[in-house]
Amino acid sequence: MARVGENGVNNAIDTRTKEQKAIDEWLPITSNRNAKWWYSTMHNVTAMVGAGVLSLPYAMSQMGWGAGVTAMLLSWIITFYTIWQMVEMHEMIPGKRFDRYHELGQCAFGEKLGLWIVVPQQMIVEVSTCIIYMVTGGKSLQKFQEIIFPNMKPLKLTYFITFFSSIEFGLSLLPNFNSLSSVSFVAAVLSIAYSFIAWTASIKEHAIGTQVVSYGPRSSKSSDNVFMFLSALGNVAFSYAGHNVVLEIQATIPSTPENPSKKAMWKGVLIAYIIVAICYLPVAFVGYWVFGNGVDDNILLTLYKPVWLVAAANIFVVFHVIGSYQVYAMPVFDMFETFAVRSMKFKPSFRLRFVVRMLFVAFTLFVGITIPFFGGLMGFFGGFALAPTSYYLPCIIWLILKKPKRFGLSWTINWVCIIVGVLLTLLSPIGGMWSIIKSVKTYKFYQ
Repeated sequence: MARVGENGVNNAIDTRTKEQKAIDEWLPITSNRNAKWWYSTMHNVTAMVGAGVLSLPYAMSQMGWGAGVTAMLLSWIITFYTIWQMVEMHEMIPGKRFDRYHELGQCAFGEKLGLWIVVPQQMIVEVSTCIIYMVTGGKSLQKFQEIIFPNMKPLKLTYFITFFSSIEFGLSLLPNFNSLSSVSFVAAVLSIAYSFIAWTASIKEHAIGTQVVSYGPRSSKSSDNVFMFLSALGNVAFSYAGHNVVLEIQATIPSTPENPSKKAMWKGVLIAYIIVAICYLPVAFVGYWVFGNGVDDNILLTLYKPVWLVAAANIFVVFHVIGSYQVYAMPVFDMFETFAVRSMKFKPSFRLRFVVRMLFVAFTLFVGITIPFFGGLMGFFGGFALAPTSYYLPCIIWLILKKPKRFGLSWTINWVCIIVGVLLTLLSPIGGMWSIIKSVKTYKFYQ
């Protein structure tokens, strides 16, 4: 039986030149295939349980109990199904691994069309997520300073985001996903920790009972409530963004015909999704139950007591989004470096890697300090880009490649996911853009 080599290609049909092999061994996604199944759990938890979980009580306050609970549960079910599809399709062609999302898209839609369908959406997701994590890291550092040093003169948010970026500049030079394993492990553990703190501290605030809680509309204007509802849908979609890196994570796991990578990957993803549910649902429901429509777009900004615990949670967020940023940035680095060495014919080198990655981090820093609108950014990008890549693009590819029986169970489930996802894509960016425009009216740049 023909063996699948470490490069992910059937050794019997591997026609790559020595130069092409050298490039594959240098690129971030294909340079190391020695990951264990628990790497998948760590990377997926780090990718998903991030800034999104902190906004879920706010999203609930914009939707109300009925729509909010429905959106949360339906999103978990749909994205759990679509991430299973992606894991299954990674090696659906014997002897070939789809190491990148766009490679799977090219198999389904054709070489050129596949690139144009997948790459722009994936790039928007990953770049926007890195920008949002810049903002999240900076705001959490600012909140930490306000809690620990309440009498200290307040510093501009720009300074905190810039300080956060200095860490990302250094970590961005790590070569590949497996080199991020320690960072990702710490980030995953801390994400669980601050999620736990968020809802337990909320319960403690409820026990004190010092505030009146309202579950009514956040605004007296019906139009504002409609826009906020749409933005909230995007916030929920943003919380399930792991699909954009799942194939790239699976690419790091070794595979043979007897023991394909999907076995280890699925084990890791299953555990990761259980952790996601444990983190997301209590934070969303308990946070809304305690604070109602008075909750901030980041629940940790609403909490003040116990002081030491809230301060610790904010630092945990900082360390977590440090890792999350790198998980989402790595596929972007891979795209840019692949283009540089294969299309622009640059020689693979540390200098090239340094320039590409420094420019990317600098770009996300600039955008982050220019438009640090946490809730609006998530609402807009959640619907505009994350909904397609997480909710229904895997279903479309599945229908094309697997060709399930028309009107059968698989065919019907996929079309339901597609319809829900398309509606999310069309509606939620409207609310997110409304939120950004409203914030801009009172915002002073680089404050």
